[in-house]
Amino acid sequence: MAKITFEEPDGKLHTVDMAVGQSVMEGAVKAMVAGIDADCGGACSCATCMVYVAAEWEDKLPAKQSDEKQMLEFCPHVQPNSRLTCQIPVTDALDGLTVKVPLTQH
Repeated sequence: MAKITFEEPDGKLHTVDMAVGQSVMEGAVKAMVAGIDADCGGACSCATCMVYVAAEWEDKLPAKQSDEKQMLEFCPHVQPNSRLTCQIPVTDALDGLTVKVPLTQH
């Protein structure tokens, strides 16, 4: 299990216990984290599960693959530290991860 915290645009924190092996998006959807729309259900084809990752966590995540990079190109609020939560598998090493949810996914 890993505890992952989502910071909502208003500053509210939502900490979720997630099982190793699922995606961060799956855990967020199950916990009904506001702002993680996940319209495609985790197929990396909609970019509605984007979050901002703090610099100290970026190296602990798997590298962005070409499909994730392409999807992020369509996000209106993309930043260099943007990631799609459907592309981040939960591992024990992510225990304590905090990500910021954008104001909107559309």
